[in-house]
Amino acid sequence: MPNNKQRLDDALNQLDRELKSRDRKQKTRPLGVVVAAAVVIIALVGGIWFLATRDSEEETQAQETSTAPSTTEVPEAKPLAGKRTTPLEDNVKCEYTETGDASRDVPPPKGTDVSTKGTVKVNFATKQGDIEMELDRSLAPCTVNAITDIISAKYYDDTVCHRMTDGGIFVLQCGDPTGKGNGGPGFQFANEYPTDETDEADLQNPAIYPKGSIAMANAGADTNGSQFFINYKDSELPPNYTYFGNLTEKGQKTVDAIAAKGVKDGQPDGEPAEEVRISKATVKN
Repeated sequence: MPNNKQRLDDALNQLDRELKSRDRKQKTRPLGVVVAAAVVIIALVGGIWFLATRDSEEETQAQETSTAPSTTEVPEAKPLAGKRTTPLEDNVKCEYTETGDASRDVPPPKGTDVSTKGTVKVNFATKQGDIEMELDRSLAPCTVNAITDIISAKYYDDTVCHRMTDGGIFVLQCGDPTGKGNGGPGFQFANEYPTDETDEADLQNPAIYPKGSIAMANAGADTNGSQFFINYKDSELPPNYTYFGNLTEKGQKTVDAIAAKGVKDGQPDGEPAEEVRISKATVKN
């Protein structure tokens, strides 16, 4: 790339050529035109010198910028509080949108006047023991409303928890009657806590879903259906998954025993080493 001296030499040579050309034509042009032309040429040279100098400075700055170490820091993941910053109204309206084929026939829940108060205890009976949970309406009323409706419709009975992950995140995923991870109830609904309290710019920043928390699995924003995952240890994830309840002490004991057996064939992700089949799901209160 030309340096400043080369740029200036080129500019002066161009000026010399322009002056000689104009000198030959001077006798046939009014004096004012000649003077004006000279002014334009001098301005041109000045401009070239300025640009040459500025370009050089910008190149130096660009090089300095490109070689400077990055100061961008990945935000430290913090545990989700499990409590809304601003409480919801006493009742909310929930929308359940029909989508695709249902893995099992189940009617969409009613979404009018859904309570945001209190908790509801549910249980998933397995051979390894009861996976008991306490679902929190104040965090995710539409999710709790959907899950309890699905349970009452016997949607989860005789289904397997098809996936376990042991590395980076620590989850047991359940809720698909097909056992393949792509089944659903034929309707979907929007994300709730913590997604609806998180700025869009922060949705990819990590958060910690604490041990024992229950969250909805999804295929993207607002595609919640029937699948959920249990965090059997703290799991670092973006806050794009609706946190709607926690294991009870009894439920945690069962899940700890399941997790201790690991993933099938010792893999970091796959089916649980020992099948986790939900024989019956019930709403306890």
